[in-house]
Amino acid sequence: MAVEKLSISLDEDVAAAARAAAEAEGMSLSAWLSRAAVEAAAIEAGLRAGGEFEAENGPFSKEERDVANEVLDRYSVGRR
Repeated sequence: MAVEKLSISLDEDVAAAARAAAEAEGMSLSAWLSRAAVEAAAIEAGLRAGGEFEAENGPFSKEERDVANEVLDRYSVGRR
């Protein structure tokens, strides 16, 4: 897999938290940040897909939103 080397800036507390999380999982900081970016991009894609679905089919029902919120809670994904 090809990689692109980047230079990024993070708030000090965010950088420290990321380093600690990477170390706790036995990963390099780069690998941890890459995984976090993949997960964040997947969440964004899901949110866009949900928005597109609602635009075409109308809003999700309360029951559908409740199920979605249960899944988000199970995986500790923040809500917007």
